[in-house]
Amino acid sequence: MLTEVHVPEDVPAAVSLVAAGATIIGGGTSLMPRLNDYASPPTELVSLRRAGLAGVHVDGDTVTIGAMTTLAQIEHDPRLALLHPVVRSIASVPVRTLATVGGNLFARQPHGDLTVALVALNARATLAGRSESELPLTEAGLVTAITAKIPKKGAFRYLKAARRRYNSASLVTVAATIHDESGEVTIALGGVSDRVVRAHAAEAVLSGRPLTEETVHAAAEAELAHLTPADDAYASAWYRKRVFPVHLRRALLGR
Repeated sequence: MLTEVHVPEDVPAAVSLVAAGATIIGGGTSLMPRLNDYASPPTELVSLRRAGLAGVHVDGDTVTIGAMTTLAQIEHDPRLALLHPVVRSIASVPVRTLATVGGNLFARQPHGDLTVALVALNARATLAGRSESELPLTEAGLVTAITAKIPKKGAFRYLKAARRRYNSASLVTVAATIHDESGEVTIALGGVSDRVVRAHAAEAVLSGRPLTEETVHAAAEAELAHLTPADDAYASAWYRKRVFPVHLRRALLGR
């Protein structure tokens, strides 16, 4: 049951309200359906829309995105062209005008595709009162911003397999950054666990090796043992594991 909505004017006020037991709300696209669809205990919300946490700042190859920046803002910012295909694969236009970058970090799988991309970019989240934290986040907190390095053109790959006709959540999402200088690949996955995961086993196979049909197939085989997908309305766990090698190959090789 929703009892009160607070709209603080700054981050310290928001932090105080959260410490008193209130729940953070960004765009509300994930939280409000849960409050409306299920019986909930008395709940106070802290809206961050006036806390000064929206906006994008680019400094060289480093981009800092405020936690309350919407997916629609990213979609229409020419400086963030790298992320345009990512956000356009998420939900519908009306949802993207509300959904926030910070909220996406806490989206329940198989949602949270922007987070998959951010993990592959080695992004870090800044939390109020704490230092930066690696993604994906392992605990709740008031995220104020996300910082990432923009890789060279062509170094970032993204693929989301979904029943797009039905605007579905992810079946399998793959994001990867290819580091030419080190010969390493950073790979993040969605839809294959209860949280966004780094594909460490696949990365180890590909480290220092060229991306070919053979090496990518070996990487997929190595990662399969670590995948723990769930059955849901979009796909079975069996199907997700079955098609994972195909989508890893398509993401990394484009075919």
